[in-house]
Amino acid sequence: MSLKIIESSDRFMRFSVSEINPSIANALRRTIMDDIPKLAIDKVIFHHGQIRDNEGNVYDSSLPLFDEIVAHRLALVPLITDPKMNFREECSCKGEGCPLCTMSYSINRIGPGLVTSADLQPLGNPELVPSDLEIPIVKLGPKQAILVTAEARMGRGSEHAKWCVTSGVAYKYHREYVVKKSEIENWQNFKDKCPGSVISENDKEIRFTDDYGCTLLYQLLDNPNVERFEDPTTYIFQFETDGSYKAIDVLEYALKRLPQRLNTLLDSLVVQD
Repeated sequence: MSLKIIESSDRFMRFSVSEINPSIANALRRTIMDDIPKLAIDKVIFHHGQIRDNEGNVYDSSLPLFDEIVAHRLALVPLITDPKMNFREECSCKGEGCPLCTMSYSINRIGPGLVTSADLQPLGNPELVPSDLEIPIVKLGPKQAILVTAEARMGRGSEHAKWCVTSGVAYKYHREYVVKKSEIENWQNFKDKCPGSVISENDKEIRFTDDYGCTLLYQLLDNPNVERFEDPTTYIFQFETDGSYKAIDVLEYALKRLPQRLNTLLDSLVVQD
């Protein structure tokens, strides 16, 4: 198996994997989708009643939205994750919750104003803040306030969507287009708009690949004058992250995790005579 990174940023990754079959490709896709451990809020405690600020003004902590809606929104806020944290069921605290497996957060805000994910303050590691600080949670009116504490724990996307690290996880075959210059009048437009997708060129023809994400080349798919070739042993993957991990860290973890999953399956097989 050979892997090559085509495009990479903090939240996006495109890469190719060659010399694999569809089953391995799909196993890698599923691992990236729902098997990366992530920190997410799993418990929210609302403190209702009257709240006084430093000047003695009184605010009512009852919210304009149901508690369940606010808790759901908080659970879906992506949190920067420390992969070294334990799963609660595997932790030495035996599931009671400790700094090794649990992260605490709080919101203490008075109105009027919009409460966002930036108001979600970590009570332990200051680096494990929301990856996006502009997610709206609830809008407070005059004399309204919100005072909540929350607990986050590690989980996987296969358990619940709030633990999904990635989105838009997809793959396709490596594809090439052979364009004869005498038959495609606007071939120069494709070359100008997708210069990085040119594989080779001579006086008679030019060869493109859509591996590099130039969607303009998809116009050539249904053109009868264009030859197309696909390699069923080379797959082009791409995915985005929610910011809880960098994309390269997701890929590295998935490549380590996939053999572990396959070995677990192999160990569970029972050979019968």
